Amino acid sequence: MTTHTLSPAASGVLAQHQAQLGQGLFQIQKCQACHQHIYFPRELCPHCGSCDVAFVTPSGLGTVYAVTTVRRKAADGGDYNVSLIDLDEGPRLMSRVTNCPPETVHIDQRVQAHVVVTDGQGVVLFNALDGVAP
Repeated sequence: MTTHTLSPAASGVLAQHQAQLGQGLFQIQKCQACHQHIYFPRELCPHCGSCDVAFVTPSGLGTVYAVTTVRRKAADGGDYNVSLIDLDEGPRLMSRVTNCPPETVHIDQRVQAHVVVTDGQGVVLFNALDGVAP
């Protein structure tokens, strides 16, 4: 597997987004022309074509739209879920719900985003807000 790292001189919205994640900060974009939220970051608004887009901090709240459990041997890390999450701001993203067993994640479950940083690389994951065993 090839690992791609951005040089400090890298620029553009994707480099900015990766740098923000690497610092533990989750941001999405908002178009200043049509006021739609955008994720994954882009140079132009996919809704209206405007180049007047800015990074904003979302609430981080969302709802599970779809979920599947990926099965693997315990020796390989065990089962995990892959979920499509609809952020309250509108965009849908693919991630995982990490604070409960994968088989308990369900459609319409409310979740909260958090960023996990490993070796300077951040990834957006979610915690379930309801139905979590104590």
